[in-house]
Amino acid sequence: MTQLPLVIRPELPADAEAIDRLHERAFGPGRFARTAFRLREGAPHLLHLSFTALVGTLLVGSVRMTPVMAGGVPALVLGPLTVDPAFENRGIGSALMTRALEAARAAGHQLVILVGDEPYYARFGFKAVPEGKLTLPGPVDPRRFLAAELVPGALARAQGPVSVIRS
Repeated sequence: MTQLPLVIRPELPADAEAIDRLHERAFGPGRFARTAFRLREGAPHLLHLSFTALVGTLLVGSVRMTPVMAGGVPALVLGPLTVDPAFENRGIGSALMTRALEAARAAGHQLVILVGDEPYYARFGFKAVPEGKLTLPGPVDPRRFLAAELVPGALARAQGPVSVIRS
C-alpha cells in the first residue's frame, strides 16, 4: 500500500459539490434507484458525523451519517461510503469508517445501519440484521442489510420500519 498524505476531517458545507461528483464517479447514475439512497433522499446528513478524506487539496473520499428511526429506536444510517476509484485499496475507506464510528460513539449514538458487503464491514462490527427485524423502504438483499451496535443491546430493542428523521 502506498503511503498518502491523507487528512480526514469533518465534512464542510462547501464540500457538497465535490462529494456529489465523487458519488457520480464511484456509483454512476444507478445510485438514485438504490434503496439506501432512497432512504436518505431529502433527509439532511449530520455534518459533525460525516467526514471527508483529502490528499492535498483533492477530495478523495467521503462518508456520511443520517439520523433515522430504526423500528422505534434512534439510529444512524451510514452511507454512502465513497472512495475515488483512482484511490481505492489504500486504506481510505477504513480510515473514514473508523473516524465516523468513533464520532458516533462519542456523540452517544447507539446503533448504525447500512446496506453493504458484510465481508468488508464486519471488521467494523457490522453484522446482518436478522431477517424481518427491520424493514427498509424498498427492496434489499437481506444479507447486505447490516447493523453495528455502538451500545450492546441496541438492535434488540429495534423492530419495524426504518425511516429518516426530518428536521
